[in-house]
Amino acid sequence: MKKQVRINVELDSQNIPKSIEWEAEDSGLDAATQCRAMFLSLWDHRKKDTLRLDLWTRDMTVDEMKIFFHETLITMADTLEKSIADPRISGDMRDFCAYFAEKMEIAAPDNPVKPE
Repeated sequence: MKKQVRINVELDSQNIPKSIEWEAEDSGLDAATQCRAMFLSLWDHRKKDTLRLDLWTRDMTVDEMKIFFHETLITMADTLEKSIADPRISGDMRDFCAYFAEKMEIAAPDNPVKPE
């Protein structure tokens, strides 16, 4: 079985993403979904290297980027715990996520994410 994920990026005259859309066969969405930013990381096992594609549109605000990074880091901590079964190191990463949120001023003890 194969599944397909499509990512369409429209660029402006300076090759800056103007719009980013994605769709997947079993995403549960009826049509392509617009987004303002994306991180795509792929592991090249032959070169032992990560291939990356990080894109964001001019519409992506600084506050949104802070939240996007924070949520991505939390997801990475979750994935790390599932993949290597080491709650100690994934816990350390979650501690860093809390520190990151505090320094970026996007979280407070009684309000996980500050309003825009």
